[in-house]
Amino acid sequence: MLKNLLNERGVPKLLSKDEMLHIMQNEVYGFLPPSPQNLHFETEENIILNFCAGNAVCHKVIASGLINGREFSFPFYATLPTDGKKHPFFVHINFGAEVPHRYQPTEELVDNGFAVLSFCHNDITRDNADFTDGLAGVLYPDGKRNPTDAGKIAMWAWAAMRVLDFAETKSDILDLSTATVVGHSRLGKTALYTAALDGRFKFAYSNDSGCSGAAITRNKQGETVKVITDVFPYWFCENYKKYADNEHNMPFDQHFLVASIAPRYVLIGSASEDIWADPDSEFICCVAASPAFKNSFKCEDRLPLIDDKFFEGDIGYHLRKGSHYLSRLDWQRLIEFIKLKK
Repeated sequence: MLKNLLNERGVPKLLSKDEMLHIMQNEVYGFLPPSPQNLHFETEENIILNFCAGNAVCHKVIASGLINGREFSFPFYATLPTDGKKHPFFVHINFGAEVPHRYQPTEELVDNGFAVLSFCHNDITRDNADFTDGLAGVLYPDGKRNPTDAGKIAMWAWAAMRVLDFAETKSDILDLSTATVVGHSRLGKTALYTAALDGRFKFAYSNDSGCSGAAITRNKQGETVKVITDVFPYWFCENYKKYADNEHNMPFDQHFLVASIAPRYVLIGSASEDIWADPDSEFICCVAASPAFKNSFKCEDRLPLIDDKFFEGDIGYHLRKGSHYLSRLDWQRLIEFIKLKK
């Protein structure tokens, strides 16, 4: 059944990793900004007293550096366990700066043995069409871009890599071999793009990322390339607009992005009521990306059902009941997947 669905949708065959990454940069998200010069970090320690009942500390960190000769800085938050051990950790690209946050049950993550480094996407560049704001303004002082220049997803991905740079300075606390990048919705797209371009991340988790994220675009329900580029053109490079109402002429689909993370690990999470993101198309993306992974996607030959979780391969998938949200159950599934692969 699933093989027939791939054929019916006309999903392109996978290419080499370098070819797929070039296509995704050139045609969808844009090329990342350069790595900063003189990157450094200033830390305000213990900003929440008695955090996690003393089982962790929460620091506010400011990352600063030079990009194209101009200074840029942004804040993020480091929640670090205090037990003296090395811990696996999440780089969570979030919709808010608060710790904890409704999308980040921080104490539960610590209780499960994880550290978490988190930042708000709007602290990098605002989630709107203003390309003179934040990092966008540093890159494009006149607010104008060339067709393959970075959209805002690429800028948020760049910031996640800088947070991982900070993690490398904390190797006594953080297990750098188990870094995981996490995002929900548009930030799930960002998490996948981050991991595809930065091999230091061993795991990537995309939650409800849908169109232009973890969902196959051809014959997709809900959001389409036309809809997303009409409403959110600033997330992508200018080139992406040419595929509006033209998906079947794309020389790629979103499985190129997921497959580019191989041979590392990817988990795709869906919600049963999130038709806009389209769980079936996210599941089919896992099937299409499967050949790139050493341990291929293991699933039944059917579309997913509520409470399904397919965790045997290096690419995994789960479907929970409910709507578009990064829930505690989603975090629990991610933790389960990581612990199976460690």
